[in-house]
Amino acid sequence: MIDSRVVTGLHHIRETVRQRAEEMTAIDGAWPCHKGCDECCRHLAAEPRVTRAEWESISAALANLPGGTARGVFARIRKSSAAFRPVVCPLLDADSGTCLVYEARPVACRAYGFYAERQFVLGCGRIEALGLRSPDLVWGNHRSLEASLGALGEAATLTEWLVGR
Repeated sequence: MIDSRVVTGLHHIRETVRQRAEEMTAIDGAWPCHKGCDECCRHLAAEPRVTRAEWESISAALANLPGGTARGVFARIRKSSAAFRPVVCPLLDADSGTCLVYEARPVACRAYGFYAERQFVLGCGRIEALGLRSPDLVWGNHRSLEASLGALGEAATLTEWLVGR
Protein backbone atom coordinates (compact mmCIF):
# COMPACT_ATOMS: atom_id res chain seq x y z
CA MET A 1 0.00 0.00 0.00
CA ILE A 2 1.38 3.37 -1.04
CA ASP A 3 1.37 6.22 1.49
CA SER A 4 -1.22 8.88 0.61
CA ARG A 5 1.47 11.57 0.72
CA VAL A 6 3.36 9.74 -2.04
CA VAL A 7 0.19 9.44 -4.13
CA THR A 8 -0.47 13.16 -3.62
CA GLY A 9 3.16 13.93 -4.50
CA LEU A 10 2.91 11.93 -7.74
CA HIS A 11 -0.33 13.71 -8.64
CA HIS A 12 1.35 17.09 -8.02
CA ILE A 13 4.35 16.13 -10.18
CA ARG A 14 2.09 14.94 -13.00
CA GLU A 15 0.06 18.15 -12.81
CA THR A 16 3.21 20.31 -12.88
CA VAL A 17 4.49 18.43 -15.95
CA ARG A 18 1.06 18.73 -17.65
CA GLN A 19 1.03 22.49 -17.10
CA ARG A 20 4.59 22.91 -18.42
CA ALA A 21 3.77 20.82 -21.49
CA GLU A 22 0.65 22.88 -22.19
CA GLU A 23 2.63 26.12 -21.87
CA MET A 24 5.27 24.88 -24.28
CA THR A 25 2.84 23.53 -26.85
CA ALA A 26 0.97 26.85 -26.76
CA ILE A 27 4.18 28.55 -27.95
CA ASP A 28 4.30 26.39 -31.08
CA GLY A 29 1.17 24.54 -32.18
CA ALA A 30 3.33 22.14 -34.21
CA TRP A 31 5.02 20.75 -31.10
CA PRO A 32 5.76 17.12 -31.94
CA CYS A 33 5.24 15.61 -28.46
CA HIS A 34 1.59 14.64 -28.15
CA LYS A 35 -0.60 11.60 -27.71
CA GLY A 36 0.00 9.37 -30.73
CA CYS A 37 3.61 10.38 -31.36
CA ASP A 38 5.69 7.29 -30.64
CA GLU A 39 9.14 8.07 -31.99
CA CYS A 40 10.81 8.20 -28.59
CA CYS A 41 8.81 5.16 -27.37
CA ARG A 42 10.41 3.08 -30.12
CA HIS A 43 13.97 4.21 -29.31
CA LEU A 44 14.51 4.09 -25.55
CA ALA A 45 18.07 3.99 -24.29
CA ALA A 46 17.03 1.52 -21.59
CA GLU A 47 14.06 -0.15 -19.99
CA PRO A 48 11.85 2.45 -18.23
CA ARG A 49 12.56 3.11 -14.53
CA VAL A 50 9.67 4.22 -12.33
CA THR A 51 8.92 4.81 -8.67
CA ARG A 52 6.73 2.39 -6.74
CA ALA A 53 3.84 4.86 -6.92
CA GLU A 54 4.17 5.04 -10.71
CA TRP A 55 4.38 1.24 -10.92
CA GLU A 56 1.21 0.87 -8.83
CA SER A 57 -0.60 3.21 -11.23
CA ILE A 58 0.77 1.40 -14.30
CA SER A 59 -0.03 -2.00 -12.81
CA ALA A 60 -3.64 -0.96 -12.09
CA ALA A 61 -4.01 0.32 -15.66
CA LEU A 62 -2.61 -2.94 -17.02
CA ALA A 63 -5.07 -4.91 -14.89
CA ASN A 64 -7.90 -3.09 -16.71
CA LEU A 65 -6.69 -4.21 -20.15
CA PRO A 66 -8.24 -7.27 -21.80
CA GLY A 67 -6.52 -10.45 -20.57
CA GLY A 68 -4.60 -11.24 -23.74
CA THR A 69 -3.36 -7.69 -24.06
CA ALA A 70 -2.22 -7.54 -20.45
CA ARG A 71 -0.41 -10.89 -20.71
CA GLY A 72 1.38 -9.64 -23.83
CA VAL A 73 2.52 -6.48 -22.04
CA PHE A 74 3.77 -8.44 -19.03
CA ALA A 75 5.73 -10.71 -21.39
CA ARG A 76 7.24 -7.67 -23.16
CA ILE A 77 8.19 -6.13 -19.80
CA ARG A 78 10.03 -9.31 -18.83
CA LYS A 79 11.86 -9.39 -22.18
CA SER A 80 12.76 -5.67 -22.16
CA SER A 81 15.43 -6.08 -19.49
CA ALA A 82 17.48 -8.23 -21.87
CA ALA A 83 16.54 -6.40 -25.09
CA PHE A 84 19.15 -4.88 -27.36
CA ARG A 85 19.36 -1.10 -27.32
CA PRO A 86 17.45 0.88 -28.35
CA VAL A 87 14.50 -0.64 -26.50
CA VAL A 88 10.90 -0.40 -27.67
CA CYS A 89 8.77 0.54 -24.67
CA PRO A 90 6.88 -2.55 -23.53
CA LEU A 91 3.85 -0.35 -22.76
CA LEU A 92 3.56 0.69 -26.42
CA ASP A 93 0.96 -0.82 -28.73
CA ALA A 94 3.39 -1.08 -31.63
CA ASP A 95 0.60 -1.47 -34.21
CA SER A 96 -1.30 1.71 -33.30
CA GLY A 97 1.67 3.66 -31.90
CA THR A 98 -0.18 4.50 -28.69
CA CYS A 99 0.62 3.92 -25.05
CA LEU A 100 -1.55 1.19 -23.57
CA VAL A 101 -1.52 2.93 -20.18
CA TYR A 102 -1.48 6.55 -21.40
CA GLU A 103 -3.24 8.04 -18.36
CA ALA A 104 -0.89 6.10 -16.04
CA ARG A 105 2.28 6.52 -18.12
CA PRO A 106 5.52 7.29 -16.25
CA VAL A 107 6.48 10.86 -15.43
CA ALA A 108 9.58 10.44 -17.60
CA CYS A 109 7.30 9.84 -20.59
CA ARG A 110 5.11 12.82 -19.74
CA ALA A 111 8.16 15.06 -19.41
CA TYR A 112 10.16 13.83 -22.39
CA GLY A 113 10.63 16.65 -24.86
CA PHE A 114 9.48 19.26 -22.33
CA TYR A 115 12.10 19.07 -19.55
CA ALA A 116 15.77 19.57 -20.30
CA GLU A 117 18.89 21.54 -19.81
CA ARG A 118 18.95 23.70 -22.94
CA GLN A 119 22.36 22.43 -24.02
CA PHE A 120 21.29 18.80 -23.43
CA VAL A 121 17.82 18.67 -24.93
CA LEU A 122 16.19 15.29 -24.47
CA GLY A 123 14.10 14.63 -27.50
CA CYS A 124 14.04 13.82 -31.15
CA GLY A 125 15.55 16.00 -33.88
CA ARG A 126 12.23 17.88 -34.20
CA ILE A 127 12.40 18.91 -30.54
CA GLU A 128 16.00 20.03 -30.90
CA ALA A 129 15.08 22.09 -33.98
CA LEU A 130 12.17 23.69 -32.13
CA GLY A 131 14.50 24.66 -29.30
CA LEU A 132 16.95 26.24 -31.74
CA ARG A 133 14.32 28.31 -33.51
CA SER A 134 12.65 29.36 -30.23
CA PRO A 135 15.44 30.79 -28.06
CA ASP A 136 12.86 32.26 -25.64
CA LEU A 137 11.45 28.80 -24.90
CA VAL A 138 11.58 27.93 -21.20
CA TRP A 139 12.17 24.22 -20.70
CA GLY A 140 11.00 22.46 -17.58
CA ASN A 141 13.77 21.95 -15.03
CA HIS A 142 14.86 18.33 -15.50
CA ARG A 143 17.02 18.23 -12.36
CA SER A 144 14.19 19.56 -10.21
CA LEU A 145 11.81 17.00 -11.69
CA GLU A 146 14.26 14.18 -10.94
CA ALA A 147 14.63 15.43 -7.35
CA SER A 148 10.84 15.54 -6.91
CA LEU A 149 10.53 11.98 -8.22
CA GLY A 150 13.38 10.88 -5.96
CA ALA A 151 11.45 12.20 -2.97
CA LEU A 152 8.69 9.69 -3.80
CA GLY A 153 11.06 6.79 -3.20
CA GLU A 154 13.38 4.48 -5.02
CA ALA A 155 12.97 3.91 -8.75
CA ALA A 156 13.35 0.54 -10.43
CA THR A 157 12.82 -0.90 -13.89
CA LEU A 158 9.42 -2.19 -14.94
CA THR A 159 10.86 -5.71 -14.86
CA GLU A 160 12.14 -5.30 -11.31
CA TRP A 161 8.72 -4.13 -10.10
CA LEU A 162 6.98 -6.90 -12.03
CA VAL A 163 9.04 -9.68 -10.48
CA GLY A 164 8.61 -8.23 -7.00
CA ARG A 165 11.95 -6.57 -6.38
